[in-house]
Amino acid sequence: MKYGLLISLLLLIGCGVETTSNIEGTWKLVSAKTITKDSTFSSLSSNQEMIKIINKTHFSFLRHDLNKGKDSTAIYVAGGGRYVYKNGVYKEYLDYLNFREWEGKVFEFNAKINNDTLTITGVEKVEELGVDNKIIEVYKKL
Repeated sequence: MKYGLLISLLLLIGCGVETTSNIEGTWKLVSAKTITKDSTFSSLSSNQEMIKIINKTHFSFLRHDLNKGKDSTAIYVAGGGRYVYKNGVYKEYLDYLNFREWEGKVFEFNAKINNDTLTITGVEKVEELGVDNKIIEVYKKL
């Protein structure tokens, strides 16, 4: 019985089944692309950095400029909330954000984990703000 369970577990791991624990950790954003109906652009400039922290039940993200807010490129974004991750679908419930009009929104993305790389793709849509973007974000695990 013990060996049967161990063999089953190893087979699941070997088949690449994604579990919530695969997504847990601290991730650094290494590239971000935003696609609107009119344009495609990198939504991460070279003078910014962002991390996403994911535990068993919640996520948070922090983004800031590397000039410590001392020039015209100053930016600081922080948010978080609950999430669900199952069968490659990552759904964020944005409970907190310093842009308060985004709070309470739910965003559903496809998430693919390959070794130390997390790729999130999907749509950010907030009708009342006129936001309808496709995003592609690539993170490396820290």
